[in-house]
Amino acid sequence: MLKNDVSWPNYRQYRSGTEYEIAEFFSESLRNSCTFDFFLGFFSSSAINLLADSFATFIRNGGRMRLIINNILSQEDKEAIIKGTQRKVGDFIDIENLGELRDTLSKRDKHFFECLSWLISNQRIEIKIVKPKGTSGISHSKEGMFYDGNDLVHFSGSCNFSRTAIIENMETISIDCGWDAGPSQSRIEKAKRDFELTFGGGNPTVEYLDSRDITTNICTLFPTTGLVDLLQQEKEILDENLESPLNERVKKVLQRARNLTDETIRQEYDKIETPHFPYYEGPREYQKEAFEKWKANGQKGLFAMATGTGKTITALNCLLNIYKSNHYYKAIILVPTITLVEQWEEECKKFKFNHIIKVCSKYSDWKTEIENLIFAMKYEHDGQSSQNFVIISTYASFTRDNIYSLLNSFERNKVLLIADEAHNMGAPSLVKKLRSINYLRRIGLSATPKRKYDETINSKIFKFFGSEDHFTFEYYMKEAIQNGVLCHYYYYPHIVRLTDTEMEKYIEISLKIAKYYNYNTGRFDKKDDILMALLLARKRIIHKASNKLNIFKEIIANRYKENGNLKYSLIYVPEGNKPDYIADSDIFETDEQIEDDTDTEHLIDQYTKEISALDKYITVKKFVSGINDRESILANFASGKIQVLTSMKCLDEGVDIPRSELAIFCASTGNPRQFIQRRGRILRKHPDKRVAIIHDLVVVPEVSSSCHSYKMEQSLLKGELERVKDFSLLSDNPSYSLMELQHIMFHYGLNLYNNTHIL
Repeated sequence: MLKNDVSWPNYRQYRSGTEYEIAEFFSESLRNSCTFDFFLGFFSSSAINLLADSFATFIRNGGRMRLIINNILSQEDKEAIIKGTQRKVGDFIDIENLGELRDTLSKRDKHFFECLSWLISNQRIEIKIVKPKGTSGISHSKEGMFYDGNDLVHFSGSCNFSRTAIIENMETISIDCGWDAGPSQSRIEKAKRDFELTFGGGNPTVEYLDSRDITTNICTLFPTTGLVDLLQQEKEILDENLESPLNERVKKVLQRARNLTDETIRQEYDKIETPHFPYYEGPREYQKEAFEKWKANGQKGLFAMATGTGKTITALNCLLNIYKSNHYYKAIILVPTITLVEQWEEECKKFKFNHIIKVCSKYSDWKTEIENLIFAMKYEHDGQSSQNFVIISTYASFTRDNIYSLLNSFERNKVLLIADEAHNMGAPSLVKKLRSINYLRRIGLSATPKRKYDETINSKIFKFFGSEDHFTFEYYMKEAIQNGVLCHYYYYPHIVRLTDTEMEKYIEISLKIAKYYNYNTGRFDKKDDILMALLLARKRIIHKASNKLNIFKEIIANRYKENGNLKYSLIYVPEGNKPDYIADSDIFETDEQIEDDTDTEHLIDQYTKEISALDKYITVKKFVSGINDRESILANFASGKIQVLTSMKCLDEGVDIPRSELAIFCASTGNPRQFIQRRGRILRKHPDKRVAIIHDLVVVPEVSSSCHSYKMEQSLLKGELERVKDFSLLSDNPSYSLMELQHIMFHYGLNLYNNTHIL
């Protein structure tokens, strides 16, 4: 109750910026009252929104609120009042459900105003609208009373009933408590008489208005900046207040107001239709730096950015800055897969870039659109660029001669060419076209822009993007983890040993392969059909290593025992039988590299089956090329409905995997691009994700030092250990890798950390 359950200041005054804040007065008084009468000037339902917890308790406890207000309100409040006073509101909310009522009142959305109308319709909030009779002024009183059935508290001062007045302004309220002696009693009695006279319609000095007479031209009466700017100012003021010394009750009220303001800004920002950065906080500092370096480099650049750090947004921010400076945007975006065509489309829409044309085998109506666009641009007047567009094409489509000539025909100094996974620019079908590509503005994006074993091609790619021998901008995983852009992770490599039978076959094949191996260069000098067959045969042994499956089963069993489920788990199974350095030189329009034979399908089925066998309630789905419901699968994975995804290469380039927390790499790969992309998938941030866990199954045949192929195995193992080293160095548990690999390092005379370069 008011007398005993509220800590009242001895000096009977509340003031902004002091121990006794205005927000605390309203919050505590509402919680402990059954009647609230307020004779005020400006009213805004934002105050109810701000005081949602206390107001919900007030209503649930039978509280009734009577307001005498002036006729200047927001459009939303006016509509809610009219709807409520006309009694056109049906059942809306169970006021006994405190949680539901509080949640409704805490959000200024359609449901909030429906709830406000319902409260007015059911006379839980009663409103009289007045203005002074015979003048052009407005009602500007600011006093009221809280009553708990026994005791009454009267207040008066400078504060209106609005979020701005309660939180932002420097306001003062003086109070009279009914249990105090002296002049307080006289002021309380006078306030009660005045309020009842006016609310009852008997005050001859005021004119009573209908709710339809409410004025909504607040912006005319009180000019201000745009709504987003105004809300941003409110947030800044709240931040300043939160940094000042506050008691916990007031801090809680202010923090809730700060969160609500933040959400409102996001909602209003999303309504802006002209191109703008999709998040009102603006680009991150490193994304701004990337733009500045790209601009300083003549609007050309190669960005080496860790997977998960926002390469797409960084590139589109450059396009946005072109729009801001020149009032147009024109872009051609090249991507390796159809899935990425659609993902880039979604990101472009977030920036409010319209007229998006998708060029790939999945779509057939793009040609007419582009021809019409080219025709329209020929008739632009005086150099003006009224035709805005974004064309998103797969590399496979772009390289076809008829499509290439069409997409390469726009004005060269206005179009921005963005190459996602830019190493694909070095494909044989495209590298020969680099010199003829028309567009001067260029951005190449990749977590690993360099192509393995191909320094000549790498040099051409760097030169094309104006980077010569260096990246225009670099933002690697180490920095991203340190800055909180990516999450921390624990890395657990597992040495997988071959069985005696597997080892015998492996050595037999390796001895034949050793004849082709150049120990000076660490490569094979020639690649004939015999060597290809031998490499495939050896890789099958690695893929099918029976101990690999046993270790995998142990890992998932332990995870299930710890968590009670396998939610948010990604399993990379062996992805095919082609050596990585062969597959690396080809480009395919499908969502993964072409596979070699049915062994791969057999392996993914086997791993998927082992997960299902652990518990019938575990949901697992294969994520392979050709599936039609990719988006729904990813959505169900994000929500936990699908606990595990098993895949080969489909989860490599560019696929956004929300909230993945555990990854198990069952497929060894010597391709640095592949393992960097896979690690980036698992390290993406999520509000409910604290840390990521990575298990890596490393098959290491222990060939005797007297064997002829020993030195070749030693050299090949160095490449395999590059992945282990890079994973380990950035993990939160690097010592685990040293302990796990200690024996094999000694056997081959290697040092895990002999090269400290981190990708």
